[in-house]
Amino acid sequence: MSKTFKGRVVLPGKVTGKATVSRQAFNTSASYFQNMFAGKTDSAPCSDVSNKELVGKDLANAILCTTTTVGSTTGGMALMGMADIGVGPGALLFSQPIDTLAAAGVVMADIWKDKPIITVDMLGDEFLETVQMGDPISVHEDGSVVVG
Repeated sequence: MSKTFKGRVVLPGKVTGKATVSRQAFNTSASYFQNMFAGKTDSAPCSDVSNKELVGKDLANAILCTTTTVGSTTGGMALMGMADIGVGPGALLFSQPIDTLAAAGVVMADIWKDKPIITVDMLGDEFLETVQMGDPISVHEDGSVVVG
């Protein structure tokens, strides 16, 4: 049975796929560290050893479901850079408000690189309690997210 959640649209778009879930804040810099320096363009293995749910999983084109993002001031640049080389997330779905650095990266990827990262935040705690790794998920331009 599917469940629909409504969040705030940060960058609109429509995408479907399988959920990649982390119930801890997503560290953009640590997660994309290997790709930032290797310039890999075929995959984006999560290199954040602190995130046991995601470490080693391919984040390229992932529909990432998490609380929010954390990390250093390079976090936004990491998102833009990964989008630019073709291994950025397909969508960022946050239960809480997006942080300013990630928001900057989403905007820069869209405007400077023409590589939009569909982003919806403020989906609520129930969203992350419901969604499971690999669940089918659909994101709509109005900020509605269907899980299941």
